Amino acid sequence: MPPPSGTGGPAPDGSASNTPTGTTGPDEPPWRRLPALMLVVAPATALLKLAPALIVLLLFGAGRGNDVQLWIAAGIAVLAVGAGVVRWRTTRYRITDERVELHSGLLNRQRRSVPRDRIRTVDLTAPLLHRLVGVSVVKVGSGQSAGKESGLDLDAVTTAEAERLRRELLSRPGAPARTGADAPAGAHPSAGADATGGPGAAGTIPGTGTIPESGAGPAVPAGAAPEPEAAEEIDRIDWSSLRFAPLTVSSLAAIGAAAGAGWNLLREADVDPRNLPGADVVTGGLSAVPIWASVLVGVLLLLVVMVAGSIVLFVERWWGFLLTREPDGTLRVRRGLLTRRSLSVSEQRLRGVTVTEPLLVRVIGRGAQAGALTVGLAGADGEQSHAGALGPPVARAQAHRIAATAARTGTEVTAGPLRPHPPRARTRRLVRAIGPALVLPVAAGVLVHVGGPVWPLFLAVLLVLLAVPLALDRYRALGHRLDERYLVARGGSLVRTTSALRRDGVIGWRIRQSLFQRRAGVVALEATTAAGSGAVEVLDLSPADAAALMAEVTPEAVTGLRA
Repeated sequence: MPPPSGTGGPAPDGSASNTPTGTTGPDEPPWRRLPALMLVVAPATALLKLAPALIVLLLFGAGRGNDVQLWIAAGIAVLAVGAGVVRWRTTRYRITDERVELHSGLLNRQRRSVPRDRIRTVDLTAPLLHRLVGVSVVKVGSGQSAGKESGLDLDAVTTAEAERLRRELLSRPGAPARTGADAPAGAHPSAGADATGGPGAAGTIPGTGTIPESGAGPAVPAGAAPEPEAAEEIDRIDWSSLRFAPLTVSSLAAIGAAAGAGWNLLREADVDPRNLPGADVVTGGLSAVPIWASVLVGVLLLLVVMVAGSIVLFVERWWGFLLTREPDGTLRVRRGLLTRRSLSVSEQRLRGVTVTEPLLVRVIGRGAQAGALTVGLAGADGEQSHAGALGPPVARAQAHRIAATAARTGTEVTAGPLRPHPPRARTRRLVRAIGPALVLPVAAGVLVHVGGPVWPLFLAVLLVLLAVPLALDRYRALGHRLDERYLVARGGSLVRTTSALRRDGVIGWRIRQSLFQRRAGVVALEATTAAGSGAVEVLDLSPADAAALMAEVTPEAVTGLRA
């Protein structure tokens, strides 16, 4: 049944609402429509996505005196506007005490509903066009699965309404404030604040600063609303972190993707880069110098482009970055220059923290990046590589401090000493690194034997020599520790990750042992959890250590294994 027509009075927050006849009871909240500004945003967004194709059609048609391409481009523009009108007309949503409901579609009708007690994250995204007209996209994540089916999107609502929805959806309707013994371990004293972010209990958070007492400051007149409690700032952008921009693989990959898209656009437009103005001068100059000099110049130019591009992407991604703990007990990450993003996660969903150290960031910049192990956060914001990140790469000590502050631990839980793994794990690292690398010298030797060049053989031997320190570094990274609250595990060399998972966040165990691990007498132990990627892995433990670790964390779960 299509959405009934008719628009009710304004919603309590001032936005337009739509009440379908016969579908809303007298005690149920009304259905709302998206603001009319969506009639501008939706077609413009669709046209921007189709801009490369439209440019090619216009250039192709105008250059050959053919009007067909021009009519096709005009038809695409009309269809984009029509689709935006239909989408606005058929989209409605409402929020009850139990669920968030979204109805949309004309030909392909969708009825989506998310229970409020399953909401894990609320992500506010405002691309440049949305910001110009004052609207935002509200992405509600339930954490049930990856991708779009894990929640629903409201594209778009006014900025003020988006902020109100963020507070409302992250609250738990009807849940009383929890203090003292009822509060979760390490919880904020005001974690039971109401949905509007009203003040809760006052106090001092160890290692994170002081929250003003509710009675401090000037008296509040009778009948006046109390001033909202200020958010606690944990971290903000420090532009000294720009030095890490060229060292991150994600930025370099984005530069490569952008260059590939530009090249494809030139090919579609039938433009030969060799015919561009000044191209003959450059090619003539390069042809007059030795080939090694041309290669060197090309490599230097590529490095300059990659470094400059990675810095631009870093600035766009982390501009205005601010990490705060809101009065309602949520961690909030705000960032972005052209596209402004705000991701809020309830601390009740926090199961631990991570500190990630990519190879170049760790070795050259001595940096790291703090992250959160949170239920429903993996893949949020549509950026798998940045899901769970609590900020940009920073100095290693600062990353450990941010992780400890976010987890409300008195000490830097991710920075302490770890228990080393058995020497058999080191042997496995050496065999796994050197074994495959030995194939290259053999192949290069065969090439030399049949009359090929010698330099591949030297390069292959160099790679074998580099495999040894890489294997030793991977072994030194291995380690784990179990304290009163956290299971801490570390591993990796190209990307070294230290994960601190709360013991009460462990929901099960998985033991893996390959044929080579059986011969070495070690196992891989995974502590499964509902947060992050789904597991924290402890690699190459002895079976006895693995059994002891499981028994100490969840003794009832391994009774049969120890019998």
